[in-house]
Amino acid sequence: MIRLFKHYIPHAVLLLGLLDLVLLVLASEAAWQLRAGQLGMDVDHFADRWLPLTGTATVIWLAMIAVGVYGPNALRSLRFAGARVLVAISLGIIALAVIDFVVPSDFFWRSTLFYTMVLAILVLIADRLLLTSFLGSSAFRRRVMVLGASERAVRLRDLGERPESGFAIVAFIAMSESDRCLDEAIPRAAIHDLGRFVENLGVSEVVLALQERRNALPLKDLLRIKTKGVHVNDFSSFIERETGRVDLDTVNPSWLIFSDGFSSGRMFSSAVKRIFDIAASSLVLALTLPVIGLFALLVKLDSKGPAFFRQQRVGLYGEPFTLVKLRSMRTDAEKDGAKWAEENDPRITRLGRFIRKVRIDELPQAWSVLKGQMSFVGPRPEVPAFVESLEEEIPFYGERHMVKPGITGWAQINYPYGASVEDSRRKLEYDLYYAKNYTPFLDFVILLQTVRVILWPEGAR
Repeated sequence: MIRLFKHYIPHAVLLLGLLDLVLLVLASEAAWQLRAGQLGMDVDHFADRWLPLTGTATVIWLAMIAVGVYGPNALRSLRFAGARVLVAISLGIIALAVIDFVVPSDFFWRSTLFYTMVLAILVLIADRLLLTSFLGSSAFRRRVMVLGASERAVRLRDLGERPESGFAIVAFIAMSESDRCLDEAIPRAAIHDLGRFVENLGVSEVVLALQERRNALPLKDLLRIKTKGVHVNDFSSFIERETGRVDLDTVNPSWLIFSDGFSSGRMFSSAVKRIFDIAASSLVLALTLPVIGLFALLVKLDSKGPAFFRQQRVGLYGEPFTLVKLRSMRTDAEKDGAKWAEENDPRITRLGRFIRKVRIDELPQAWSVLKGQMSFVGPRPEVPAFVESLEEEIPFYGERHMVKPGITGWAQINYPYGASVEDSRRKLEYDLYYAKNYTPFLDFVILLQTVRVILWPEGAR
C-alpha cells in the first residue's frame, strides 16, 4: 500500500486511478479534436488547452471517486464497476455543464461535453475489461508471512482470502503448539534459518499474530527478519492499515500511546478544517435555505408538532450541545426515553421517511457547524444517555469525543446504520481510525464518498 497523508491506498487502486485520469484527458482531447474537425476549425497545439482538458478530466475523476468506482466491490465486479462508471461520468458532465453556465467558456460546448461523455465511457469500460483480472492478480498483492497460528492468524487468513485484499499470505509459522488453530502452519522448529526461509519465499512483510505476547516475543527471529530488509508489523497495526479501522478486540492503551497517530501537526489541520467549515456551512445555508423552509412547512402540514427537532447531543471533549434537524418522527417518539431507530420504525412519519432517505433532515445541522459545535466531517454526535451506557460497555468509547462531531464521517461511509451496542462498537473502530489519522486529505475523501452514501442510501433509517 501507498501511504498518502497518513491514509493508505492500495497499489492497484492508485495505478487504476492514475490510468483513468490519463485516459480521461485523452478522451477530452479526442472530443475536442472531433468537434473542431466538424466545424472546420484550426486545431491549436495541445499545450494551448492542456489546462481545460486536465480540468475536465479531474472533475469526472473526482465524480468517480465520489460514487465508489475505486471501492472494493468495483475492483472485483465488472458489472458493478460499469454501473458506477456510468453514474460518475454522467454526474461529472452535469458538473461541467454547471461550471460552463457559471463561467462561460468556448471549450465546454454541449456537443464537446457529449462527445467527451461517450468517449470516456468507452475507454473506461474497455480499460476495466482489459485490466480487472490483472489488477486482481498476485502481482499487486504483497507477500506476507504470519508468525503465529492462533485465532489472530485465522483472522488474517480470512482477511487475505477476500477478493479485494491487497496481500497474500505465503506461510504461517506456529511459534508454539499450545496456541495452534491452523493445521497448515509450519512448526518453528522445522525451520533452521528463518531469515533464509523469508528470503526464499520472497516475503515483503511479516506480521506478528501471537495471542499472548508477554514473555513470548521471538526477539531473535524478529531481529533476523528485520535485518533482511523485511518490514515487521504487529497485528493491530496491520489490521488498522488493511481495514481502515482500529481493532478493539486486540488494542490496548499502550498501543494507542506508542503507535503512529494523533500528530502534533493537528493545530494547522484544525485551523484549515475550521476555515472550510465556516465557508462551506455559510454556502450550504445560503443555497438550501429555501429547501429547508419548504420542507419545514411540509413537516408541519404532514403531522402535528414543531417543524424542527431539537435534542441534546455530546460534542467535543464531552460538552453537550443542542442538535437541530428537520423533524422526521412523531412528537411522542421519545416519551419513554431515547431509543435507536429501527428498520421500518413506526415512529417515523410519512414525510419523515423520505427526508431521512435523501438526508434533507440533516441540512439544518449546517447551523451547528457554522457556530463551531460541529464539523462537516467527524464522528456522529450521540445522545448523552447512550454515551453514558456505551462508555461502560465499550473500551475507549470516550476517545471519539477528542475530535469535533460531524454531519458525515469515516464510520458513516464505511459502515451501515447502527442500532445496537455491537454496531456502536464497530462504528467506534472507524471513528478511532479517523481521530488517530485525521488530515484534511482524509476529510476530502470522506466528503467525496458521502455522495455515494446519499445516492445509494442502504443504511438510512
